[in-house]
Amino acid sequence: MAKALLHAVPTATDAPAIRRIGLHDLREALARGVDDFLATPTQLIFLCVLYPLVGLVAARAMSGGALLPLLWPLVAGLSLVGPVAAVGLYEISRRREAGQDASWLNAFDVLRSPAFGSIAGIGLMLAIVFVAWLFAARAIFAATIGTVPPGLGALLDLTFNTPQGHRLLLLGNGAGFLFALFVLVMTVVSVPMLLDRNVSMATAVQTSVRACLTNPGPMALWGLIVAVLLLLGCLPAFIGLAVVMPVLGHATWHLYRRVVA
Repeated sequence: MAKALLHAVPTATDAPAIRRIGLHDLREALARGVDDFLATPTQLIFLCVLYPLVGLVAARAMSGGALLPLLWPLVAGLSLVGPVAAVGLYEISRRREAGQDASWLNAFDVLRSPAFGSIAGIGLMLAIVFVAWLFAARAIFAATIGTVPPGLGALLDLTFNTPQGHRLLLLGNGAGFLFALFVLVMTVVSVPMLLDRNVSMATAVQTSVRACLTNPGPMALWGLIVAVLLLLGCLPAFIGLAVVMPVLGHATWHLYRRVVA
């Protein structure tokens, strides 16, 4: 799929220029993301939508059954669909940057955007990636631990105190890294670019790939920052995600603006 998208639009002389960025650009993007969040708080929306969903999945998984081994892959998979889930936040940041009035209601303006079809196309791609990740996680669990334990405590004991569990951690984290890397390269600037410019989905994805190839170190660090912040957001019963996810969404818009000329 990635190769098809990249070859759909040939490299052109008028392709968007990519700037080289550094650590200071990442700090600035995060700082401006925090500013946007404080100016237009959206944590209540995330609490009302995200928290019940995650809570139901967590409760069902911890009650035992086949869903138990997928508890962490489901939560970790939030980062795989985040680039499209945050598209409303990009719109809020875009309006604030342009000096326009912005409120949480403007997040729904993307539904009327000319790029909505292309954004939905990337959303479909990410949904396929998310499902593939869950299948991969389930296959790795079956190949290492195998039998679903009777509860969360037993699963944690098997995972951290047995050779099979250590293999699960090694293979699972390795596979998760590859899925996350693919999503980062394909989407780190493509979705904001679709909202900002009249370009095709293939051009936006191609630009995202070029941005990562031009700035491999900063982009890898950005991916690490996203992963760490999402993990920290999960720790206090997932409530922290209501702040972490919108801040990262706003920051991604500002990162795009610093990378793509």
